[in-house]
Amino acid sequence: MFLAIARDPDIRLRDIAVGCHIAERTAQSIVADLERAGYVSRERRGRRTRYTLRRGGLLHHPAEAHLSVGELLDVCFPRQRHADDHGRRAAGAADPSLTASRHRDGLR
Repeated sequence: MFLAIARDPDIRLRDIAVGCHIAERTAQSIVADLERAGYVSRERRGRRTRYTLRRGGLLHHPAEAHLSVGELLDVCFPRQRHADDHGRRAAGAADPSLTASRHRDGLR
């Protein structure tokens, strides 16, 4: 779920369900659980919902309890921006770490 929302904060529950190979009702229940636990927030925009991941929340499993949601996303998407970075991207602000890595790799 985290990864699907991180890739596309405007993703539909139906698409989350398909991507995770679960029923739409199950996806709805999991997203509601994530919201109650403080990992995700939802904002209605007309007929659509926009999800925001709360990067500061710590994972609960004992093996990953020292990691935050943000650190998990950084491992999964080391060179990509995440859902909560959307506002900065929309405002036109450059992420210096991405600019440096693109420059180092010869990308613009």
